[in-house]
Amino acid sequence: MRWGENENESSSMRLKKKNTKTSKIWVKRREKWLVVLGVVLHAVYMLSIFDIYFKSPIVHGMDPVKPRFSPPAKRLVLLVADGLRADKFFEPDEEGNYRAPFLRSVIKERGRWGVSHARPPTESRPGHVAIIAGFYEDPSAVTKGWKANPVEFDSVFNRSRHTISYGSPDIVPIFCGALPHSTWKSYPHEFEDFATDASFLDEWSFDQFQSLLNKSKEDPNLEHLLKQDKIAVFLHLLGCDSNGHAHRPFSSIYLNNVKVVDRIAERVYNLLEGHFKDNRTAYIFTADHGMSDKGSHGDGHPSNTDTPLVAWGAGVKTPKPISGNHSDCGFRFVDEHSHDTPTPSEWGLDGIERVDVNQADISPLMSTLLGLPCPMNSVGSLPLDYINFNEAEEVEAVLANTKQILNQFLRKSYIKHSHSLFFKTFKPLANSSVVLENIEYLISNIDYKSAMELSENLRKLALEGLHYFQTYDWMMLMTVVILGYIGWIFYLVVHMLQSYTSMPGQIMYKEEAVQPDKKVYLLGSLLMAAFSILLLIERSPPLYHAYTAMTVFLWTQILSQYQFLKALLRSLWKEKLHYIIKLLSYCAVSLIVLEFLVHSFTERKLYTWCFLIVGVGAPSYLHRVIPWKSWIPGFVLVSCWSLSIFTLMPAEIPDNTFLVVVSGALIIIVGQAARWLELRFEENKFWQHILNPEFTKPKFPMLFHLQAVLVGISSVMLFLSTSHRTEKQELLVFHQLINWFVAGFSMVLPLFSAPCLLSRLTSIFLGFAPAFLLLSIGYEALFYAALGLVLMAWILFENTILYLNKDKISSVSSNSTDEEFPTEDEDRSLALSDARIALIFMVLFNVAFFGTGNFASIASFEISSVYRFITIFSPFLMAALLIFKLFIPFLLVICVFSAITKMIRVPRLGLYFLVILFSDVMTIHFFFLVRNTGSWMEIGNSISHFGIMSAQVVFVLLLFALTNIYTKDIQIKSAASLSRKSV
Repeated sequence: MRWGENENESSSMRLKKKNTKTSKIWVKRREKWLVVLGVVLHAVYMLSIFDIYFKSPIVHGMDPVKPRFSPPAKRLVLLVADGLRADKFFEPDEEGNYRAPFLRSVIKERGRWGVSHARPPTESRPGHVAIIAGFYEDPSAVTKGWKANPVEFDSVFNRSRHTISYGSPDIVPIFCGALPHSTWKSYPHEFEDFATDASFLDEWSFDQFQSLLNKSKEDPNLEHLLKQDKIAVFLHLLGCDSNGHAHRPFSSIYLNNVKVVDRIAERVYNLLEGHFKDNRTAYIFTADHGMSDKGSHGDGHPSNTDTPLVAWGAGVKTPKPISGNHSDCGFRFVDEHSHDTPTPSEWGLDGIERVDVNQADISPLMSTLLGLPCPMNSVGSLPLDYINFNEAEEVEAVLANTKQILNQFLRKSYIKHSHSLFFKTFKPLANSSVVLENIEYLISNIDYKSAMELSENLRKLALEGLHYFQTYDWMMLMTVVILGYIGWIFYLVVHMLQSYTSMPGQIMYKEEAVQPDKKVYLLGSLLMAAFSILLLIERSPPLYHAYTAMTVFLWTQILSQYQFLKALLRSLWKEKLHYIIKLLSYCAVSLIVLEFLVHSFTERKLYTWCFLIVGVGAPSYLHRVIPWKSWIPGFVLVSCWSLSIFTLMPAEIPDNTFLVVVSGALIIIVGQAARWLELRFEENKFWQHILNPEFTKPKFPMLFHLQAVLVGISSVMLFLSTSHRTEKQELLVFHQLINWFVAGFSMVLPLFSAPCLLSRLTSIFLGFAPAFLLLSIGYEALFYAALGLVLMAWILFENTILYLNKDKISSVSSNSTDEEFPTEDEDRSLALSDARIALIFMVLFNVAFFGTGNFASIASFEISSVYRFITIFSPFLMAALLIFKLFIPFLLVICVFSAITKMIRVPRLGLYFLVILFSDVMTIHFFFLVRNTGSWMEIGNSISHFGIMSAQVVFVLLLFALTNIYTKDIQIKSAASLSRKSV
């Protein structure tokens, strides 16, 4: 009888193992499928932002509108001082002398002036496109590089008879590279060295132009060309931008560069007036963007959007005294600055009328002065206060500007109408042709005032109509994408319940509970086909098909599991009330934490309160539950409060080399403390998962000392490199090579550390420290050390919970059969309490984002961080170094996260999917927070927040793969009693 029972039990065990093995294979296969699906889905839905908000405004197929007035100028000179702030240009220096005496004399004696308001992203390419082509380029074009046009567009230079241009290799070729009627030249990239005074680049541009004019005296063909009409001259002056990045806009080098560009403007004026002697040259001096105090640009701060504008010469009005009091008429520029903003008294221009413009308004101004058709994609409004026309010419100029914008609207309306089954017209312009006829009638009757009012109103409506069609598909796309995200979240929940939880076997493994219904697939296929046909008829872009197909596919997959969902609901209905309350409590706490994280994107100081509160709550809990006197609660308090300081500090990191050097010493002390804890290990079960004598022997006994020495060398080298570059204005090749070697070699060493959890994580912390220090300029180096302390506190907290659960799990296991629990090498199932780990990970991951700035803001990328590795301008290498610096804190967080999953024996991919689920809840919130009104800075930040969260599925997965190189060898002491399944 006994033998028969044993045989049946053995047969049952074999069947159980076979089922378990089959289940593991099914889970592994489904994990791979889900990861691929998640990456594809988020990549596709991320692209929806480009269709909604970053859709190119360019449309082709219009005819140019020829002006019906005589051009006042035969040639026009455009001087663009790249990176020149308006306040640094207009204000006096410390001695009371103005930095641009020639251009100030122009403002006071023979020209007009104002502030040109740029729209973010305040980068060189979009700024020049706005000035020369008259439209605000699709912001995504910034990501497509500086050297190539992502789309073809019209410009003032295209319409000119001939264009002459000299300047940067990153700007001049954009407009002249493919222009047959142009003469241009740019200096080599090697000239753009941030370790030198870059004002010589401006001198180079002037020297090239001067050489051309001198050559024309000996070349009759060139002289004949230059004396024709419709000639455009463009000198790109990069010095202020390079010096602002390298030395900051308040440095003597940058401020001296302002004087340099003023002298160049004077020399260009004297050169041309002396050469042609016909008073038929118009001059425009401006900048593409400004420069923040920390030497960066990109966002919508006034220091980046406010640029000087000075115009004089043929066709430009002379100065006009201010008459009466100006009031704010309610008009706002593209950077959200109000009309008639008071002029600062220190500028010394209070008595002269100031005429501010949008940056795109400069393009129709240049076209009008030369008598050219406005660029066909221009959205700029002609600033009449700059042009010296009579009343009839003013009306004709504004009407030409209006027709050009209206033509864009009519073309977009025609394209959308011809492709849409259910077209909705823009009603205010339904009778635009009648309005045009009325304007022509008023002009013929010399009623210029009425004609002007109608023209300006029609132009305003045309601009509104362009915006209407720019956002025509907005609501449809948003609905599809939101439904897709919700479907993805439900699909993740179903997968996690089926694969990683200890749900009742009859729900999880019964064939009828998990077998998908083929009828649902058939209905889903028919629905997908119907949407595809509809989109094909409307000639929608291919991505529209992808958005709808992905959404329909996800909901088809969910509904195909309706038997499982029905069984799940039946199971929950049978649960006791306290379990339902517990489940709802976890959901509520998770939503509160996620909402906290959402608001932290716009208010970094929330993290300060977070860590102050956690710094009290967590130690109090540990003090109460740890049964012996311990230093752990005090350590957790100090580490949390240390990290809380950094989100109070300014996002603009001030230079402080001494602080970085001190941070290097602090990092060594933190590493030495971890080493001391490792060496004083005693046979205490509390430490058996973190410190294990079986795995504490490194492959190289002196590894820790070598890593500490490399951290010290990096601290010394950053001091030497910074000092020498500041004094000699150059980076020694010897210093550069040492920095590269130390940073690279130190990141390899953690691979040779002991596989014990604490030993490996300490080695990783020290291994990335040299690179981070060499890329630091101030307090962010201290942040690295503080983050390391908090991550150690997290490990101690989880280890304490694991230790305290040991007795409870042991008592459960003594009353249970072995088959209810995993073996020593298996992961346990996920439990509700594991949501804590995912939420803590997300908090720390976001602290890594916002601990030392705003990752979502372009201006957070401090370019001076890379000067210990490279000073010659190389945008892609510099960007790679900056991004790598920002990624290092993330790598630390994910390494600790991976180690904790090993320590508590839970499936890492299960927690990864839980993190993605939480991230997508935040993504949906950010999607609703995306704005298409207000300032462009607010719009841009809201889009970048959505993009960051949506990209986390790929971002976190890639970092998991990268950090797995360091964490895959971590060994945790086997303890079956601690690795039982949680129910």
